[in-house]
Amino acid sequence: MVKQELLDMLRCPYCMQNDPKEGQGKLSLYQETWLLCDDCGRNYPIIDDIPVLLLSETDKWKGMAKEDLPIPPTKD
Repeated sequence: MVKQELLDMLRCPYCMQNDPKEGQGKLSLYQETWLLCDDCGRNYPIIDDIPVLLLSETDKWKGMAKEDLPIPPTKD
């Protein structure tokens, strides 16, 4: 489980790289297994309690509705 203190600090790497405005890229926790960015639509899986914030890993989940995300996230 991702602690609230960590969640408050984490930001979407894509938003921070491309549009680093104050408050941009805030991530929200979904089903304890996903971090969702409302600003750019990227979805980051949490695997074995570790947020995977690699842009190369999130492209396949970008723009997918949160209801369609696999629970738990696939490791492949």
